Amino acid sequence: MDVDLSSWWPFASQLGVGLVAGFAVGFALKKVGKLLAVAVGLVFVIVQVLAAQGFVTVHWGEVEARVDPLLQVDSLESGWRWLVGLLTYNLAFAGAFVPGLILGLRSG
Repeated sequence: MDVDLSSWWPFASQLGVGLVAGFAVGFALKKVGKLLAVAVGLVFVIVQVLAAQGFVTVHWGEVEARVDPLLQVDSLESGWRWLVGLLTYNLAFAGAFVPGLILGLRSG
């Protein structure tokens, strides 16, 4: 059976580009997320030190009331759908981009 590979090349190249682009974006997002986590942790430590020294008063109940809705499952799922929709907008290779994105997030 003789297969003409030239007819498959555009499809294969789109999948390859989508997978590589998705991986790169996922890898970068995870690195930025780690950096953001370090920054949030440092801000927390600074606020706690200032509170312990009497410079500021933190109302943790109010902080929790404002942050808790952002951490609900519905909010996180809608945020993920928004991010994937934004990153795959108008991409011909979106089918390969999402698995690459997930691989990049896992390995970054």
